Amino acid sequence: MEKRKTGTTTVGLVCSGAVILGADRKATMGYLVANKDANKILDIDEHMAMTIAGLEGDGQALNKYISAELKLYKLKEEKRISVKAAASLISNILYARRYYPYYVQLVVGGYDIKPRLYSFDAAGAVSEEKEYFSTGSGSPMAFGVLENGYKEGMTVEQGKKLVARAVHAATQRDIASGGSGIDVVVIDESGIKRMTNDQVAKLLE
Repeated sequence: MEKRKTGTTTVGLVCSGAVILGADRKATMGYLVANKDANKILDIDEHMAMTIAGLEGDGQALNKYISAELKLYKLKEEKRISVKAAASLISNILYARRYYPYYVQLVVGGYDIKPRLYSFDAAGAVSEEKEYFSTGSGSPMAFGVLENGYKEGMTVEQGKKLVARAVHAATQRDIASGGSGIDVVVIDESGIKRMTNDQVAKLLE
C-alpha cells in the first residue's frame, strides 16, 4: 500500500524583519491525489514553524514531538527557546533516528532577536540559510525563481510575493505539487501570521 506523501514544494526566505514560509497543498499516494488541501506548514511554537516534505505521517508525528519538547523547555526555563537552540534540538532528534529515520526534509523558520531559517535532512544534518531554501519534488523550479528574484534586504511585501511566485511556478511544472492553493506564512517579532487565500491570490496578480 502506498504511503501518503506530501509530494511537495516548500520554500523558506529571510527578508528584512521576518521569515516567510510557503508551500503547496497537494498530498499523494503513488499516482493518486490523496488530499488537495494538506497543511505542510506546521506551527512548532508561538515564534516558529516548519515546512514538511516527505511522508505526511512522519511530518505530523515529528511536529507533535518537537512541539512537546519546546513546551517542556518553556516550563523548565521560564522563557521561550531561541530558534538556534530549537534547530539544534531538532537536529539531535533526527540524528537519533538516523538508522530508522523520519522520511522528511524540513525547513524551520522563526524569529528570536532576528529572523532565522534552517534546513534539515532526514539524518539530522542542519544548515542555517542566510537567504532562502526550498524542499520537495518541485524545489528545482522554486530555486530558479528564488535565484532570479532574491535581493538582500528585501521587504516583507517583496518576500511574500517572491515566495508565492516560487511555489506557484513549481505547481505549474511539478506533477506532485499543486492542490487547492498556496499557503504563505509570515513570522516576525509579533509571532506567526497566516495569509488568507485571497491575500495570496493578490500576491500572484
